Amino acid sequence: MAKQIDRVHVQLGRDGVDFAGPQNLSDERRILIVDLNVFANFPTLAVGLLAASLRAGGRNVSILSPLAFDAPASERERRENLLDHLARRMHLTDFGPALRARDALRQIRLGWIERPNSITRQAVIDALDKRPSIVLLSAYFNQFRAVEDIAAEARKRGIPVLVGGPMFNQGTVLDKWRQISGLVGIVGAEVDLSIGDIVDAAISGGDLSRFPGVTLPDGTRAPPAPPLRHLDHTPIPDFRDFPWDRYPNRIVPVMTGRGCQWDKCAFCSDVISVSGRTFRTRSVENVLLEIQEQARRHNSTNFLFLDLKLNSWPDMLRGISQNIQKYVQGAEWVGTVHVDQRKDNGLSARDLKAAVDGGMRRISFGLESGSQRILDAAKKGCTVEANRQFIRDAHQAGLSVRATMFKGFPGETAEDMEETANFLEENAQYLDRVRFNDFSLLPDTPIWNDVRNSKASLDIIRLDTQRGRAIYRNRDVRSKDYRRAKRRALNAVYAINKRPLRDAARQFDGLM
Repeated sequence: MAKQIDRVHVQLGRDGVDFAGPQNLSDERRILIVDLNVFANFPTLAVGLLAASLRAGGRNVSILSPLAFDAPASERERRENLLDHLARRMHLTDFGPALRARDALRQIRLGWIERPNSITRQAVIDALDKRPSIVLLSAYFNQFRAVEDIAAEARKRGIPVLVGGPMFNQGTVLDKWRQISGLVGIVGAEVDLSIGDIVDAAISGGDLSRFPGVTLPDGTRAPPAPPLRHLDHTPIPDFRDFPWDRYPNRIVPVMTGRGCQWDKCAFCSDVISVSGRTFRTRSVENVLLEIQEQARRHNSTNFLFLDLKLNSWPDMLRGISQNIQKYVQGAEWVGTVHVDQRKDNGLSARDLKAAVDGGMRRISFGLESGSQRILDAAKKGCTVEANRQFIRDAHQAGLSVRATMFKGFPGETAEDMEETANFLEENAQYLDRVRFNDFSLLPDTPIWNDVRNSKASLDIIRLDTQRGRAIYRNRDVRSKDYRRAKRRALNAVYAINKRPLRDAARQFDGLM
């Protein structure tokens, strides 16, 4: 497969998009993929998979990465300053008189972030003027306006547009997105092995409703696509088009499996996405061979594992730790795990030390809360004590530890937030970064159904079908005691996030 992919050459530069590829295509079909995810540190895995699959079938593909044209890039996290701390406090305020102003500021910020970028827009228009046969867009919900703008420009030129993404199996969202003028279909399926047939049908005006997981502009929906099995058969992602000279470090994204072994968190939307349904894994050898090939192609020894949970199958984490240096000498890598209560979850102190010896430099996990009552209500499948032990073991092993958390889970009290603040203060020295957010109420998650059935203390104001989330008010978080405890927690988060990362993980700053 790798040799077959390497025979196709596509070049992308500052001055535009050059289509190149096999010269034996009778109809000269040309496929343009626009990467809307302008990550500052690494190429987009989904786009690399699309390109590899299409090229393996001999199709003519070009990728437009706005970063190559110096479009502003998005950074997930960075070392924080006082302004970041104050902005977070305003963003997470529960003080009644300030809520209306907070909501207005949130909308202004969203509008600014989601506006179509002028550099990207011009690059897309220039590429469309070269008349590709079709445009493919891999999108997240916050990119609605960008998709709308590109689809409108393509429609002027008679070019069909297909859009897809991990959450386009949600009916409430599809009803909004399918109305974008210029789209010929929305793909909510794992198309690693079938994207070529879908694209061919879209270009020729064929019936897209025969493909599982596709929704048409008139609302016609094909049956849901089943989860993709036999992941070892998927192609090695093709990242050659991405502007590697723009990245501060050459970091290659990898995914060893899809879904999550636990699959029970009440708030999680990842496991109901088209790629997150049920846990499936590749073989360790298949993953290591991909890493070896990507290291050769891109002259890199840095890898980012994007699995929802790298320890869903503990032997995958162990296999990487024990063998990656045999395939890529000097490899360094980061990943996300879940501190569940299995007897063997792959995260013992011994496992973590072996991971560091194998090149792991940073580890991320969902801490969510310092209250056992909230962890149980959220069906996290973990304990406060196990989280505490994991953080300390990982730090002692030499890992940079990152945690994600939220406030405002239905039923959370001032006592729960006090326990969260206590946990953060007690373990601050072992944490490098904490991402602390509002609880997100997302359609089709178990907690969404509880709220809809009035089993939770949230008042839904409206459903934002464009972004796939509910706007709500939480009646339980307005007391002075709760706000006082939350202020302690946020002060602890700031004390953690303003510190530099551990030296060994500096090249992965802003990731995970």
